[in-house]
Amino acid sequence: MLTRVVHQFSESLARIFRSTRHRNFRLFVCGQSVSLIGTWMQMIAVSWLVYRLTSSPFLLGCAAFVTQIPSFVLFPFAGVLADRIDRHKILLAVQILAMVQSVILAVLVLTNHVAVWQVLVLGFFLGVVNAFDLPARQAFISEMIDDREDLNNAIALHSSLFNGSRLFGPALAGIVIAAFGEGVCFALNALSFIPIIVALFMMRIPPRDLNVDARKKVKAELKEGFRYAMASMPIRTLLLLLTIVSFMAGALQTLMPIFAKEVYHGGPQTLGFIVAMSGVGALVGALYLAGRKNVIGLGRIIGVSSGFFGVLLIVFGFVTNLHLAALVVFFMGFAMIMEIGSTNVILQTIVDEDKRGRVMSLYGGALIGMTPVGSLLAGVAATHVGLPVTLGIGGAACLIACAFFWKAYPDFRGHIRAVYTQKGIIK
Repeated sequence: MLTRVVHQFSESLARIFRSTRHRNFRLFVCGQSVSLIGTWMQMIAVSWLVYRLTSSPFLLGCAAFVTQIPSFVLFPFAGVLADRIDRHKILLAVQILAMVQSVILAVLVLTNHVAVWQVLVLGFFLGVVNAFDLPARQAFISEMIDDREDLNNAIALHSSLFNGSRLFGPALAGIVIAAFGEGVCFALNALSFIPIIVALFMMRIPPRDLNVDARKKVKAELKEGFRYAMASMPIRTLLLLLTIVSFMAGALQTLMPIFAKEVYHGGPQTLGFIVAMSGVGALVGALYLAGRKNVIGLGRIIGVSSGFFGVLLIVFGFVTNLHLAALVVFFMGFAMIMEIGSTNVILQTIVDEDKRGRVMSLYGGALIGMTPVGSLLAGVAATHVGLPVTLGIGGAACLIACAFFWKAYPDFRGHIRAVYTQKGIIK
C-alpha cells in the first residue's frame, strides 16, 4: 500500500515538473526562482517605504501608478519588438537594467537620502523596463521547450514560480524590514538578479526564423496584432475578463499596507504575512494547473474562479480579524492564479506563432497594464469612501464581468473546440 502511494506521488511530481527536462527551461527555472523572491521583497519594501514616509493612501496609489503605467503605454510596442528581434537578448537587457534600478534605490535608502519623488521616478523607470519583460518572457517560454506537448506544463510551472516566490518574498521582506530597514531589501533584490543573468548567458538557444518584413512599419504590425486578437472571439473574451479582474486585484494589492497597519494594527511583518498567504493560495493553484494533463476544461475554471474572486473581494473588505483575513486571502490567491494561469495557457495554445509576442503583450496589458489606473482609483476611493466600500465595488465589477462571460460561454466553447480540433489537441 505504502509503495503504491509513494509511486503515485512520484508520478504526480514527475508530471508537474516534466518541462524541466528541457535544459534551457531548467536553467530559467533555477535563475528565476531566486530573482522573483527578490522582486517580491522589493515590491513589499517600496509599499511600506512610501506609506511610512507619507501615511497617505493617495501617494501609495501614486507609487503603484507610476510603476505600472508605462506597461499600459508600452506593452503593444514591446509585443511588436518581441516578434521582431531576439527575445533572449531582450530578457538579458531587462534583467541588467532592473538590477541597476535596485542598486540605486538601495544606495539612496541606506545613505538616508531617499525622498518620495525619487521612489516615484525610479518606479517609473522600472515600469518602462518591465513593459518589455513580460511579452518577451511569456513568448520566450515556447523557445525554451523542445517538445510542444510540454508547453502547457511549462507555462503553468512558470506561474507556480512567480507565486511560490510570493510565498517567501513578502514574508522575508517583513522580517528584513523590521530588522534592518527597506534598504537591505533593495540590496538583496539587486543581488537576486545575478542567478537569472547567469542562467540566460548559459542558455543555448537556436536561431529563430523571425520571418519579419523589415519594410513593415511598427504601426502596421501593431494594428495587425490588435486586429488578429479582436477578430478571435476566444482571445477577445479572455482578455476582457482578465482586464476587469486584474484591475480590481491591483486595487487590493495597493491597499494592503493600509489593511496591515490600520485594520490589523501590525507592521511590515503583518503585511508580509498577508501577501505570503495570497502566495500560498496562488502556488497551490499553479501546481494544480501544472499537474493537469491537457487544456480541456480550462474555460470552465476561468468562469468559476473569476466569480469566486469577486465574492472573496467583497468579503475581505469587511474582515477585521487577521487570521480570518489570511484565510480569505489564501482563497483569493488561489482563485486569481486559476483565472490568470488558465487564460495564459489557452492563449499560448491557440495563438499563431508569428503573433505570439503581440498577443502576449495584450495579455500583459490586461494583466498589468490596467492595474495602475486601479491602484490610483483605489487610493482615491479608500480616502473618500473607505476600504470596505472600495473593495465592495471591485468585487461587484468582477461578478458582473463573470456573468457576461458565462452568457458568452457556449459560443466561446464552440470556438475553442474548433481550434483545438484543428491543432490536433482533441479528435
